[in-house]
Amino acid sequence: MKKILITGGAGFIGSHVVRLFVTKYSEYQIYNLDALTYAGNLENLVDIENEPNYTFLKGDITDESFISNLFEKYQFDGVIHLAAESHVDRSIEDPMAFVKTNVIGTVNLLNAARKLWANNAEGKRFYHISTDEVYGSLGAEGLFTETTSYDPNSPYSASKASSDHFVRAYGETYGLPYVLTNCSNNYGPNHFPEKLIPLFINNIITNKALPVYGDGNYTRDWLFVVDHARAIDLVFHEGINHETYNIGGFNEWKNIDLVQLLCSIMDDKLGRVAGESAKLITYVKDRPGHDLRYAIDAGKINKQLGWEPSVTFEQGLEITVNWYLNNTDWLNNVTTGEYATYYKKQYLK
Repeated sequence: MKKILITGGAGFIGSHVVRLFVTKYSEYQIYNLDALTYAGNLENLVDIENEPNYTFLKGDITDESFISNLFEKYQFDGVIHLAAESHVDRSIEDPMAFVKTNVIGTVNLLNAARKLWANNAEGKRFYHISTDEVYGSLGAEGLFTETTSYDPNSPYSASKASSDHFVRAYGETYGLPYVLTNCSNNYGPNHFPEKLIPLFINNIITNKALPVYGDGNYTRDWLFVVDHARAIDLVFHEGINHETYNIGGFNEWKNIDLVQLLCSIMDDKLGRVAGESAKLITYVKDRPGHDLRYAIDAGKINKQLGWEPSVTFEQGLEITVNWYLNNTDWLNNVTTGEYATYYKKQYLK
């Protein structure tokens, strides 16, 4: 039985990846390692927590000895590395936290994998998930490709760029078998409400202001999280060692247009007068180092592995809104911290 470690598996993207692997691959033993910081929530995985091929491990990837002992104990055959500090605004306030988790934490995992697989790397794989933000900012035209030069503009993207370089360096220096992906903005169910879409859904429900940076014309490519999990599955199993794949949603939206669409959907779902939620839009001072536009060319993963999005952005956004409206207890729990009670009940008996 293959033993696969998924780091950050109680977070937004990680929980979808864990669920997919646990339900699809009964022949794998899936180990979910998460420090359960503010964005890690075990309620995201309540439906699979008792599956025989699933094990939750609480721990911090910045703890070198803990990680080393973990690899020695469980003898992992593969790593899918999703654990990361990921919010740009938080990185501006506390860049060192991002260096510790995203850089040092990644190197701890690389060292443990290198040591464990030193004499037998056949069939092993270290999969590092990164972001399109490492490429910097685009102008009005053009797309990020796998060969685009790195040009990070925030402490968050700089920390992810550094971790990407370490993964590639371990591949070249030590022969570590790896694959790497850079993805665009994810959205969907189970997203902690600090990022734009879940934050605005929550704020519309509670009639709070919708803070839009600058003039709202910042442009992003959006990727439905379930489609991202499908892509991760493909790359992990069929990607070529030492290759990079960009994963994007094949669509771009200006922030203000996205917010207007979200307001329209929410008005319809909540039975409000058309345009009511849009009155909550409030333009606020721009954040430092704000990249104008991200857009990914996902042609490589499409042509080589056959991956493409399963939904349009409009369809995915409606699925997302419906999920939050049907899971108000989850939303209330993560915004009040009550999920910590669930953790104690389930894992600290």
